[in-house]
Order: sequence, then C-alpha cells, then structure tokens
Amino acid sequence: MIELVPLLMFAAVCGLLMFGYPVAFTLGGTALLAAGLGIVCGVFDPALLRAFPDRLWGIMQNGTLMAVPLFVLMGVMLERARIAEELLVNLAKVFSRLPAGMAVSVVVVGALLAASTGIVGATVVTMGLMSLPTMLNRGYSPRLATGTICATGTLGQIIPPSIALVLLGDTLSNAYQQAQLSAGIFNPQPVSVGDLFVGAIIPGMLLVTAYIVYLLFVAEREPAASGVPEDVDYLQTAKSLLPPILLMLLVLGSIISGAATPTEAAAVGALGAGLLARSRGALGWHRAGEVGRSTLQVTAMVFAILIGASLFSLVFRGYNGEELVTGLFHSLPGGVIGATLLVMAVIFLLGFILDFIEITFVVVPIVGPVLLAMGVDPVWLGIMIALNLQTSFLTPPFGFALFYLRGVAPAEVATGAIYRGVMPFIAIQLLVMCVLALWPALATWLPGQVS
Repeated sequence: MIELVPLLMFAAVCGLLMFGYPVAFTLGGTALLAAGLGIVCGVFDPALLRAFPDRLWGIMQNGTLMAVPLFVLMGVMLERARIAEELLVNLAKVFSRLPAGMAVSVVVVGALLAASTGIVGATVVTMGLMSLPTMLNRGYSPRLATGTICATGTLGQIIPPSIALVLLGDTLSNAYQQAQLSAGIFNPQPVSVGDLFVGAIIPGMLLVTAYIVYLLFVAEREPAASGVPEDVDYLQTAKSLLPPILLMLLVLGSIISGAATPTEAAAVGALGAGLLARSRGALGWHRAGEVGRSTLQVTAMVFAILIGASLFSLVFRGYNGEELVTGLFHSLPGGVIGATLLVMAVIFLLGFILDFIEITFVVVPIVGPVLLAMGVDPVWLGIMIALNLQTSFLTPPFGFALFYLRGVAPAEVATGAIYRGVMPFIAIQLLVMCVLALWPALATWLPGQVS
C-alpha cells in the first residue's frame, strides 16, 4: 500500500484542482498532509523535509528564472500600449487582397503576441476582444473566426521567446542533468533554454504556415471570408510593424547567437517594450501602474506554483515515487516509444485541468529524468511537450483556450461553433506532432548548428 502513496498524491492533487482550489496551495498542502501522515505512521523520514529550504534557496539563486518577470513585463507592456491592436489593423489592410486576409493577419499578430507573453489566456482574450467582432462584421463564419483566434492564442506554447519555453527549458535542464548523473555520467552535458528556443523555431514556423495554408484553402470555399481590398498606407504600416518585430528579432537573435543569456535578452526586451510604449505616448503613470500590477500578479503566481511543486516533488520522491515511475515505464511494451506515448497521453489529459506552469513544475520533473535516461533527446522532448499542451488547450470540451474565448465572445456566437471551429486546427496540431515524431531533426538540427 505504501508504494501507491505517490499515485494517490497525484490523484488527490488532480481531484482538488477540479474543485477549484488554488494550485500552489493544493500542491504544497497535499505534500505536507502526505508527509505528516507518513511521519505519524513511521513510513516517511522527516529529515527529508530539511531539504526544502535548500530547494527554495536554489530557486532564488536560479538566474534563468529571472527571465520570467522580464518576459511577462515585455508582453504586458506591448499589450497595454495597444501596439498589438495597431499591428492587427495595419496588417489586415496589407493582407486585405488575400483570401481570408483578416484571418491571416490574426495569425501573424497572434504569433507575435504569443511569442512575447507565452500566456494562453492573455493572448486569446486580447485577440478575441480586438478581432472577433471585426471578423464577424466582415462576413467570417463564427466557426472560422473563433477557431482561428483560439488556435492562434495557443501559439505561445511553441513560439520563442515565451515564458512557457523558459520554464520548460529550465525544468528539462535539471531533469537532463539528473538523468546523466543517475547513468554514472559525472560531467553532464548541459541543455539550455536557448537550445529549446532554437529547437522551437522550425516547428513553430511550420505550425504557423500550416494555419495560414488552411485559412487560404477555406477562403476559396467561403467567398464571404475573402474580405474587401483596402487602401494601405505603407509608411504607417512600416512604422507599426518594424519596431515590435525588430524587438522580437533582437531578443531571440541575441539568445541564438550567444551574445546574451535568456535573462539578459529578456531584460533588453522589457526595456525595449517600455521605450516603444513611451515613444508612442502610451505609458503614462496610470498605465505604468497597471503594467506593474499585472506583471507582479503573473510572476507571483508562477513562483508560488514553483514553490508548491518543489515541496510536492520532494515528498513524492521521499515515497520512492521516482522508482515507481521508472519501473512502470520499463515494464511497458514498446520500450522508450511506449513510455513516451504514455507520457504524452497523460500530459494531454492533464492539460484539461492543469495549466502549462503546473504541468511543467509537477509532471515534467517526475517523468523527464526517466525518459531522458532512456535516451530521449531533451530538446525534442521539450518541443513535443509544448505542442502536446498546445493541442490539449484547444481540445473540447475542457480546453482552456475555449473557456477564455467563450468569456469574451458575443452571446450570439454559440459554444458549438467554437468547438467546431477548433477541430481543423487540432488536426493540424496532431499532424505537426506526427511529423516531428517521424523527423526529430526538425527540432534538433538547428540547435546543433548554432551551438
């Protein structure tokens, strides 16, 4: 019975989260309750809890995690300064001669916005408020409009730079070192957040291209969605497009070239976003206060979950949960392929009730070292997890993106239309995941070239 305690802990966390309890306190509370009962029953060593302050100190000293508030600040700044809205309006004019030009502009702007935040809810809500009424007024079907916005809002899971990849990269880095040490490799090869950023470029661009190709195909069958050509002020369009795009290229390029760490690049991005907002007169004291509060809220949420997850994983390992997972994976038919498929299935289902932050901090540290010890490439695994979560957040009836859009969509847009609208994009997601599974080099080739 004692060997099942780790599984019972995991099930308890999922059950409590479904009742709406705060994630950070659910993780920490479940861990403390399990540890307390174990100490009373004499099956858990209380000395293990003394390692928790060391874990907190490790979090405080982790320079990579400093990128989180800086990337959040950059994304919130671009959103509150209405830079994304201006981008959408001008790109819609540029693409107005294309079939589904407005939808294509939503994908492009959504990809840029997602890259700057990596937060599904923020991107879906922002794009829903900005573009959904306009798309409906221009003759787009509710199904196509809502499906495009939901799918675009989840791109932050895979397009760098985003906090999703920062957190996933840091967690996988720790898991990879642990896997190598357990294999007797005492000079472990590192894998960095920058490696994950570079590895995500080709799959991310492939996904955006597939979205656009699908929209162009649908527009040929739905002429009402083709839009009406508009006059374009190319000078104004260039003024709105170039600064944020150059900012993204500066941030990502400095990481890829090795000129800056992710944290340093995030600082440059936050500063650049502030200067950009200031130059456009969009950063008064009131707006700056809103940006600061929003950044503080998101950052506090991330680190509170990280602390709770750290305590949970400590108690989980104290009950030999890692050995339980290792034995389970090695007993599965199909070896590493069977284990990887199981992990992907579990992560996909957990994506219905957990955000990417919880899954990154709770699930990946448990299954990551085992899979990596079995020979799975860490960059490929990170990209697959990101794509998997992105698909989960789109899938009815529990996908987070669907809930977020439902909250801001007009009452006349039926929930069924939202569900039907995301189905083709889910198929695209699954297709890209299959392609990446068959050709892992799509994720691993570019990091090898720039390292």
